[in-house]
Amino acid sequence: MDTSQLHGRNTSPSPFIVPRYTRGLTQTTNTLRSNLAYEPRELKFGTSGRRGEVVHLTDLEIYLNALGELEYLQSLKPGDGGIERGSEFCFALDLRPSSTRLAHAIVRAIADAGMKPVNMGCIPTPALMFYSVSRGQGSIMVTGSHIPFDRNGYKLNTSRGELLKFHEQPINEAVARVRECLYNQPCEASSFDNRGMFKPGVAPELPVPSDAARQQYRDRYIAFFGPGSLHGYRLAVYQHSAVGRDLLADLLQRLGADVVVCGRSDEFVPIDTENIDAAQLELIQSLVDGISGRIDAVVSTDGDSDRPLILGVDRASRKVRFFGGDLVGMIVAELLGADAVVVPITCNDAIDRGNLAGALEPKTRIGSPFVIAGMEAARSMGRRAICGWEANGGFLTGSDIDRAGRTLAALPTRDAFLPVLAVLVAAKEKRQSLHQLFDTLPRRFSRAALLKNYPREQSREVVARFSQPGAETRTALESVFTGFGPIEKLDYTDGVRIYFASGDVVHFRPSGNADEFRIYAVADSQQRADAVASMGVAEPDGLLRRLGRF
Repeated sequence: MDTSQLHGRNTSPSPFIVPRYTRGLTQTTNTLRSNLAYEPRELKFGTSGRRGEVVHLTDLEIYLNALGELEYLQSLKPGDGGIERGSEFCFALDLRPSSTRLAHAIVRAIADAGMKPVNMGCIPTPALMFYSVSRGQGSIMVTGSHIPFDRNGYKLNTSRGELLKFHEQPINEAVARVRECLYNQPCEASSFDNRGMFKPGVAPELPVPSDAARQQYRDRYIAFFGPGSLHGYRLAVYQHSAVGRDLLADLLQRLGADVVVCGRSDEFVPIDTENIDAAQLELIQSLVDGISGRIDAVVSTDGDSDRPLILGVDRASRKVRFFGGDLVGMIVAELLGADAVVVPITCNDAIDRGNLAGALEPKTRIGSPFVIAGMEAARSMGRRAICGWEANGGFLTGSDIDRAGRTLAALPTRDAFLPVLAVLVAAKEKRQSLHQLFDTLPRRFSRAALLKNYPREQSREVVARFSQPGAETRTALESVFTGFGPIEKLDYTDGVRIYFASGDVVHFRPSGNADEFRIYAVADSQQRADAVASMGVAEPDGLLRRLGRF
């Protein structure tokens, strides 16, 4: 039965034949949709993948989205990221409590799309991507990344890499077709009950995990940096609930570092490396205080281990110092000898003033798909050592990188391990502490903060209100940002970015993954950047609240 028959339209036949989910589809009023005891909440694309509250992530919703996406990939040519029925398809998951249940629905979708599910276990998102793309295979990572534990989702990758923005509309159309098919099934023929959950005996077992992707990802960095490259370091690995927590500690040890693990948690801890607040810094400081002997740095990642967390530890005071991801990216790019760097508009403008200014490509909107598109444009212009990063620290390589006779294969997706290792190697090669290394960068400092539970529709309205060019907009913004001085320039790339004559920069935008309103501050001192970010999210009358009431 083809999709044109299912829709009753005279369209060309679909190439997808999935008898299992269309079985029993007949004209009936007793459909699955008519018997659902809840109102479905459809999953939407966020900045990266599909995300939603766990309470709405039924087996049905995860299954139908994944199945539609897989069918879309099957319609593409291999050179465009396509996959073939009958081939292997990899998946992995993070350590969230809900991820295992979601993985069962993913496995069923993979099987019903006519493919062989391969379980790569609990590994970092970039490890899954690196393994699958190297074999010309697609993959799905079950993860909510850094967002709170009561949310989750998954991220689909093509056989060439991440989904890009032009994929989203046809994917949504494929999902809509599958949704209609499933909703119109007779209840007795459906695999789902009236709660949208698998009926007894329907959910498949997860395949036995393979360790192949984990080993390949680890060996990638041992081969590039070399055994002993971190000898002499004593490092604390803040493990919390990061999926790469044990792999990171193992890799650092294999590279010669003395490693102390700390802060391991059986409960999910949401770490947003773009929004490290005072409470989290205090927690990390307490972990360092509880470790005897010298500690050179604290390293960690977010939940799915595609964003790094790096803090230096002062030798004398043992105080930790957080290094923002946009500054981390500069250190890494210089070490790798990049001749083209792509960053989003929210990154610290130190890059405009430093050694990489000549390699800087046009700044992009926020999100790895935009950075990847920028890297591909640089490649088409003949650049040879291409990389990019986001303010959260996730680092992407858009070409193979050669250094000291070794080659690092391209990995055009956010990666946490590369920036952690590269920063440590850079400091060692220059015989500097991390504090000294980062102090060599232009003296610009940044901080990000957010208001939680701020509806995205409202934050979008705020951005639209202040995105009208003209004197009235400037006057309105200056009345909200009292004490900042006159506005020198406005940029409307993905939100509103305000350049003040004083040197302060403020950017506000909605989150792409959750009901959060974000503010980014850049200033000539860390104290000033911290203060501006705090003013942004202060309650009840901070800058973001005042913008919303204007």
